[in-house]
Amino acid sequence: MTSDIHAVDSHTAGEPTRIVLAGGPPLGTGPLTERVERFRNEYDSYRRAVITEPRGSDVLVGGLLCEPHDPECQAGVIFFNNVGYLGMCGHGLIGLVETLRYQRKIDAGKMLIETPVGNVAATLHADGEVSVSNVESYRVAADVEVRTEDFGTFRGDIAFGGNWFFLTYDPDTRIHRSELGKLTAMACAIRKAVNASGYPEVDHIEIFGEPDGEADSRNFVLCPGLEYDRSPCGTGTSAKMACLAADGKLAPNQRWIQQGVLGTSFACEYSWANANKQSIMPVIRGRAFITAETHLKLTANDPFCWGIQ
Repeated sequence: MTSDIHAVDSHTAGEPTRIVLAGGPPLGTGPLTERVERFRNEYDSYRRAVITEPRGSDVLVGGLLCEPHDPECQAGVIFFNNVGYLGMCGHGLIGLVETLRYQRKIDAGKMLIETPVGNVAATLHADGEVSVSNVESYRVAADVEVRTEDFGTFRGDIAFGGNWFFLTYDPDTRIHRSELGKLTAMACAIRKAVNASGYPEVDHIEIFGEPDGEADSRNFVLCPGLEYDRSPCGTGTSAKMACLAADGKLAPNQRWIQQGVLGTSFACEYSWANANKQSIMPVIRGRAFITAETHLKLTANDPFCWGIQ
């Protein structure tokens, strides 16, 4: 017996997204906070089938399109990757909006999308770009020092931008594709040290260096599954702006161009989330491109029906 999963693939600034439109797990109704736990605990095999080899790859981020629980939202989405589930995904949200446009489900304009960590507003612009008004983002610790065995000491911030990040600046390291091996090893060592120092929730590491061209910053982001983000990382850029805002280095509505390791960029800005100025509401603008529409086949007697584990 064979069943299929209907999906559309895209990339945002180089980072791939696969949105599942039909054939996903039967998660029922209710808040996405409950449905993502049902996905995790009862239907994780679907995540592996969609994302891992032989149908996917470690770099791929998946999104399950869901009926929203909040009546004010036009869609809901649960993001996942090669090792688990994501609260939010900036590049993935841009990919989702482009997928809905490609499927002729939306026109240019604003929409509200429900995620497990809150509702996210998105705007599809006439030129094809998408602005994502991300979830409330904030810094919880500044100037945290961690020591690694092979790369020395790093100082950085712990911040939330939809996912948890340790953000550090290293002027001696070139943020470029030619340095991916070194950057990955360095980020792995930093994450191990950050987790051991009392921040086990941090699963993303963001290393900053000098930008090229007119960008304000260039980053390398290590994701939880040990793959690097090909895009400048929407949630990581949100965390970055939260730190800049807390330090008084970036004003509300001031444009910030965040460049990723491939040289692609997001245009960003923020507003304060509250009068106490303890958190921000970031806006990330970028573009996605459709790369494939596919039906993933799940054949019962296939030894890798549910992915290679």
